[in-house]
Amino acid sequence: MVAVILITGIALLLGAYSLRRHKIIFPNFILFMLYLFYSPAKWICRVFSIKEEIVDEILIEVRNAVMLDKFKKKADRRAVILPQCMRHPECKARCDPIMGYECTKCGKCDIKDIVDAGDKYNFKVFIVPGDSFVRKILKSYNPDACLGVACYVELTESMQSVSKFMPVQGVCLIRDGCYDTKVDVAEVIHKMEICDV
Repeated sequence: MVAVILITGIALLLGAYSLRRHKIIFPNFILFMLYLFYSPAKWICRVFSIKEEIVDEILIEVRNAVMLDKFKKKADRRAVILPQCMRHPECKARCDPIMGYECTKCGKCDIKDIVDAGDKYNFKVFIVPGDSFVRKILKSYNPDACLGVACYVELTESMQSVSKFMPVQGVCLIRDGCYDTKVDVAEVIHKMEICDV
């Protein structure tokens, strides 16, 4: 048990250092250890009064750094997957049973701007009500690269599973919850722009 805590603590320290310095060191070690000992890492954060989200933030940013070059090289069949909770409470979009919600570009929420950028930078945007839709989209659309937006925990899990099949990038929600959530739209668009260089 002591060895697990020590190794997990080292992975956390390396991850936090990498985030602070914007230079990822030992990325594969950090990813392997923090995924393997995800719950103990969160426990360590609680014990030392550190926000638990730091574990997810490290995993997301390290995965982003590791996969960035491969992600940028994919020119075709790129997807952006957004959570349905970003929709405006008065959204009238129809939900397709396979592809998720189809944005009407009404402008009441940030999704319109992301869909417009997707059109510009050759990304197909999907608005999904749950994980089962993500699997359907991956199977039916079969993208070569994927950009995901979600809360910390969901994004961490999704990036881990999807990265086995394709390069991924992730952007965390800046306000999460069950409805009317927010993301840094400029960051999502920037992730699309870097593929257009």
